[in-house]
Amino acid sequence: MLRFNRAAVSARISTLSFASLMALAAPTAAHACACGCGIFDIGDGSILPSNSDSGFSVWARWAHMTQNELREEGHAADPADNSDKRIATNFLTLGGQYMVNRQWMVMAELPTESRAFTTTDDGTWAASAGTVNTRHITALGDAVLRATYTGLADDMSSGLSLGIKLPTGRWHSPLGPLGGEGFDRDTLPGSGSTDLSVGAYHVGQLRGRLSWFVQGQYQFAIASQGDYRPGNEADGTLGLSYDASPDASSVRFTPMLQLLGSVRKRDTGDNSDPVNSGYQRLLIAPGLKVKFGRKLSVFGDVSVPVAQYVNAGDPTQGDAGQLASKVQFRLQVNYAL
Repeated sequence: MLRFNRAAVSARISTLSFASLMALAAPTAAHACACGCGIFDIGDGSILPSNSDSGFSVWARWAHMTQNELREEGHAADPADNSDKRIATNFLTLGGQYMVNRQWMVMAELPTESRAFTTTDDGTWAASAGTVNTRHITALGDAVLRATYTGLADDMSSGLSLGIKLPTGRWHSPLGPLGGEGFDRDTLPGSGSTDLSVGAYHVGQLRGRLSWFVQGQYQFAIASQGDYRPGNEADGTLGLSYDASPDASSVRFTPMLQLLGSVRKRDTGDNSDPVNSGYQRLLIAPGLKVKFGRKLSVFGDVSVPVAQYVNAGDPTQGDAGQLASKVQFRLQVNYAL
């Protein structure tokens, strides 16, 4: 009969939850958005085992990103090189997970996006050609379902995941007052594609209350609609977490630090922009998780890029580069039922 140390499992799972390993939802395809707003699905802790037995937990996550810096290859560029000027998005994601037993967990989540897209009108939206205006959209994003196997090690310190992203989000652009479409495919809440993701994680103890974790995943579209296919993407995270609270404390503080990396291929299809899509980037994300008793926890972090390279076209054509953000914010509340 398989035996395991329940205290060790509980400690490991606490470490995992505080460390908030990279979620295996679709990184940028889950939220089709220029230059990758799927970063909010990395390191949110939503796929992690919550205890050594079975149990159900839910969460709500708010995140914000403003993309207002035009980048071409490895540097900032002249805003005049691109007709798009700014993308500001609020994300609200609701999710739940169920620990079937100490070896299997299932998860589901559904995002909603509220976006303001500022661009130069081509004369088909609501103004004369050359006028800069802002369009708004609020709609559901793409739902994600995932199964995680945590039985590779007796203490659940290693695991494998398989996820699927469904095309539930809006991928048709609303029409403006003049009948034109105001949003490109990569700025809509849904990608219109069905994607699979595979991944793995491991967490380890360094010394005392200090732990480390690593996780990676690869995602790819297996079906697409409307002549648009998001680029395949590989993501990884390496991080540290520290349990800073006394053993007897009912309120526990765990600061953490993550290094996040992404490599995305170019989008393809007649409604894509392959020249100005695809990137490589590295971000640093300090964060803090506060746990109140056994059921309630709050997690927040800030992600800042330290290195990034984006594919870009010819600046003389007036449509080169990608909009990037200088900082992203996230706040998540988890509750164990």
